[in-house]
Amino acid sequence: MAEAEKPDVTSRVLVPSSALLWGLQLAFLSPALALILVNLYGATTAEVGWVLAIYNASGFVASLLVPAYADRKHDYLGPMLACGVLTLLLAVVLAAVTTLQLATIALVVIGGPAGVGSSMLYAHLRYSGARPADVVNTRAIVSVAWIAGPPLATVIIGLFGDRAILLAIAAVAVFNIVTTMIMIHHRRAGRTANDAISETAPVRDEPPVGRLGVVLITAAFVLLQATNATGMTILTIYVTETLRLDVLWAGIALGVAAALEVPALILIGRLTERFSSLSLVATGCLAGIAYYLGLSFATGPVMLIALQPLNAWCFAGIGGVGLTLFQQMIPRPGLATGLFTNTRRLGSIVSGPIIAVGSLTALGQRGIFLTSAVLTLIGLGIIAIARRTTPAHSQTKEHTT
Repeated sequence: MAEAEKPDVTSRVLVPSSALLWGLQLAFLSPALALILVNLYGATTAEVGWVLAIYNASGFVASLLVPAYADRKHDYLGPMLACGVLTLLLAVVLAAVTTLQLATIALVVIGGPAGVGSSMLYAHLRYSGARPADVVNTRAIVSVAWIAGPPLATVIIGLFGDRAILLAIAAVAVFNIVTTMIMIHHRRAGRTANDAISETAPVRDEPPVGRLGVVLITAAFVLLQATNATGMTILTIYVTETLRLDVLWAGIALGVAAALEVPALILIGRLTERFSSLSLVATGCLAGIAYYLGLSFATGPVMLIALQPLNAWCFAGIGGVGLTLFQQMIPRPGLATGLFTNTRRLGSIVSGPIIAVGSLTALGQRGIFLTSAVLTLIGLGIIAIARRTTPAHSQTKEHTT
């Protein structure tokens, strides 16, 4: 059963604050982690690769176990609080240890579970009865944090040294812990105030697809996440080596895409009230196909920048509506959000072979984007097949005002 929330406080202040804080934590740690491993613990490039692989594997397992526990307990704020505490502990431990081995153990044992916190926020929203638009808007706030986080992290490191970013992460974690504790307090107060009122069941905008449909859509999203990760990973090299442009243009392109991400997420979140999630994800796939094809034929900076709105819409469809789609398909909010998160992790792994195989074609690096376009088209085709497993009445979006 869902919890009675105080929308004036929780929805308007606490949830956005929590999303911003979780976004900042991730935006501080993820881009700086390789630098921390090298500068603080003397890791080689190969060691960085292995440590990050083991760390991500730990996150993959945690994204299955922690949500499963939360689903059994019907409590997502408690695990989210624990993740905040673990983030604080991770920052303290990484600042204290002096060897790569101890740092690796800390990342695996503490960092993997700590990274599930933002997923618990999305699961809590769904369990509390939030509409898909609310979930997508919360995801947009995380994107805002990612616009400001990496540049701010580099400034902190440049001014105060590598360990200073760990202090910044710890400070954000403290605020996150406090915010989550307040959310828990308001949840308990809401329960007390509404003891005599029947609790509302979690919102289900679309009946779940069959098991085959879930499997097909999950496979499709691994492909879609892989092509998205490929585009981000290879763009800088592509701009400098194939387009023969200054690396600054790669930074401008990524910055424009990141800036457009937020309005794209807000717009597509509103559209979830009028159109089905599957249809909106399909528009994201079409935008992705057009983006990758455009990049494969790009010759200069004007076209490179002009293509970025397509990139932003592709991300909004896959990364924003995709999250709500999984929550609509799977009745357990924790499992749904954890499974969606892991499609991104698996996609990042698959992006390596895409880059390797695509670059071996006669087109060189342009072949990487053509390969991405083809795989996105395949992903769209799989989603179209999965849609046939959806009950007919779920494909018509009922909207009430």
